[in-house]
Amino acid sequence: MDKDTKKLISYWLSSAIGLLIVMVIIGGITRLTKSGLSMTDWQPIYGVIPPITETDWLEEFNKYKQFPEYQKLNNTMTLEEFKFIFFWEYIHRIIGRALGLLFILPFTFLLIKKRLNKSLMCKLLVCFFLGALQGLFGWYMVKSGLVDVPYVSHYRLAVHLILAFIIINYIFWILLNINKNYFKKSDHYIREKLSLFLTCIIVVIFIQIIYGAFTAGLKAGFGWNTFPKMGGYWIPRGLLPISPLWKNFFENHMTVQFIHRYLGWLLCMLIPAYWNYAKSFKLSTQQNIATNLLLYITIGQFFLGMFTLIMVVPIWLAVFHQLGAILLLSISVYNYFLINNI
Repeated sequence: MDKDTKKLISYWLSSAIGLLIVMVIIGGITRLTKSGLSMTDWQPIYGVIPPITETDWLEEFNKYKQFPEYQKLNNTMTLEEFKFIFFWEYIHRIIGRALGLLFILPFTFLLIKKRLNKSLMCKLLVCFFLGALQGLFGWYMVKSGLVDVPYVSHYRLAVHLILAFIIINYIFWILLNINKNYFKKSDHYIREKLSLFLTCIIVVIFIQIIYGAFTAGLKAGFGWNTFPKMGGYWIPRGLLPISPLWKNFFENHMTVQFIHRYLGWLLCMLIPAYWNYAKSFKLSTQQNIATNLLLYITIGQFFLGMFTLIMVVPIWLAVFHQLGAILLLSISVYNYFLINNI
């Protein structure tokens, strides 16, 4: 691949990552403002045009009134209040469509110009498949709140969120590999010593993100808003009241928040331990910077989580906490790439 093509593809993929991050942030605001169920149908083409006239708005509002969220929770809502929640869900969906175009148009151009090798083309098609799956699953998630119970399934929310994180970091990995010549090759000995440790950290981060989604979906962050103890206890009573037992780990609000808290503590032990261990080796300048960033972002994310909890989930802080999760996973992937770049 020539230098100009590398640069063009790098700009393209970087733009896609940036827009994906914006979409995740807007998705978080949509959830926190309880806007996700305001659009009650999915029209990939016609849905681009929002209500314009007062008649259009009344028609959309009347559709919303037919579903459980209005009937059970928002039956005193005004048209102006509806416009507010509609705005966030509409923006979220528009960004999704923009992402589709941002992928399809440059991909088609590069394909026609024969500037994609077979390996890269296959990887980009995987991106397209994951993006399409993300869009379909987003609607599947919304549908869970349009029947009987006016709440989105926290299981579907977790899958929707983790898919977004996977897509961001898969594209990031492609971007890093395209530009791998700009990174110093890693020492085999360092790779052998650090790779497994870093893999374990990434796995724990993924599990933590899933439990963050469970906590958000169940609104478990609105209870037990004390720190470091939870309701006055390090291990509170009532963690396992549901039968069968396994359901407590996924559906009991207290247990889910408890796991999310202690996974945070676990990462605050694992990552400084990794940082200290990695510093005992002769790392490259890039590896040193990446290892330091991993530690600093971990500390920042821990404090963001703590303040989000004790301040009872203010929207702006919860959004920063979600952004912190993206950065933490991405810098972990970056560290893994640098360690394994041979």
